[in-house]
This record gives sequence, C-alpha cells and structure tokens, in this order.
Amino acid sequence: MAHIKKIPVRPSKADVEALSKFSPATIHEAQGRRGALSSRIKPVDYRMKLCGPAFTVKCAPRDNIMLQLAINYAQPGDIIVVSAGEYEEAGSFGDVLANACLAKGIGGLVTDSGVRDSLQLRDLGFPVFSLSLCIKGTVKETLTSTNDSIVIGGELVHPGDLIVGDADGLVVVRREEAAEVARLSQAREDAEAGYIADYKAGKSVIEVSKLEAVLKAKGLTVEE
Repeated sequence: MAHIKKIPVRPSKADVEALSKFSPATIHEAQGRRGALSSRIKPVDYRMKLCGPAFTVKCAPRDNIMLQLAINYAQPGDIIVVSAGEYEEAGSFGDVLANACLAKGIGGLVTDSGVRDSLQLRDLGFPVFSLSLCIKGTVKETLTSTNDSIVIGGELVHPGDLIVGDADGLVVVRREEAAEVARLSQAREDAEAGYIADYKAGKSVIEVSKLEAVLKAKGLTVEE
C-alpha cells in the first residue's frame, strides 16, 4: 500500500553542521569502519558534497514516480536516498528534477539507479550521487512508501540517519550517534595533523605509525 510518511525523528541542525565538517572517509574510520556505501555510487561531479538527514524512498526499477513524490514532500536540507534495486540502465533523474530540488532547497540525491543530463547537473551544482549515467527513460507506475528503512549500497539506512558524501564516496551515520561520531572524527583529524607535523619534522613512516614491533614480529629484514 502506498503511503507518504515524514522523517519520524530528525537530527538536530547542530549535529548536521558538526558532521558536515568531516569527509566520509574520516567519519567511516572514526565510527569503527562502519557505514560506507558501495564505492560504485559516486558523485556526478567530483566537487559535489552533501550532508543531511536521509529522506528514504524505495522505487521500482526503471520507475521514478516515487522519486518525484519524494521531491514533493521532502523538506529543505533533506537528502533524498533512493533504493531502486541497483538498476543501472535507467536515467531516473535529470536537470528538470534537479531544478525542482533546488527550488525547494533539498540538499542532494543519492540513488542506486542511473541519472542523466550530467553536464547540466554539473552546471547546476546540485549534489547527485548515482550508480550510473544512463540516457534511458523511466515509467511512472509503481507506488510504494516513503521513509521506511531501506538498503542501498550494501548499507541499511533509516529515515533521519545522516548521509555524508564527497568525491570519495558516501557514509551513513545513525542519527542517535551523530554527536559522538563528530567528536571521534575531530579526534581523528587532530591525530592526523600530528602525524603530518611529525613527517615534516623528519620522522619516518615507521616511527610515526609505530611499526617497529609489528615488522619485527613478522620477520622483516632490510638489506643495507
């Protein structure tokens, strides 16, 4: 049965802002190497970034009617996250719908289907992450629901979870863990800044990464 639902619980604006400061790679590492969506889903343009609450929707393959309804009911800042069965041979989203998203202040689109009009999407700057680029059109037939938990890119995404993306890929953060993950991400960045400072001071990779004992245990020998 088709049913339009809102995001049940939204993350705070403070949590969204805090996580937006960090890359998906940093967040992924900081939260215990969890939450990375499939590396096959990439931005249309490497400069595109997004961070916001997931407005989830499940679409039938080669059918974008629910995507259009999601755009209609999403709120400013939402990231529309579409599970469409990893169907690459469809251009389910393009420049016309991107303009609709921009007019509403939607924060981005993530889909495991294809999109088209890539040149126009790059010019518009609306963040779009997709499984493929494909010119093939879609139908508008199958009604489902919005804001149920979905699986996309091998990860479970609940409505209201935070989605963060950049040129390297996408990561999902549970809404209730957002503040702690932001804290851990900052700690990781601080540590990495220390490593860089050590390299600039002349320390070796082995010293900075504390590999001496590991390499000795593995029997590494080095010719002089």
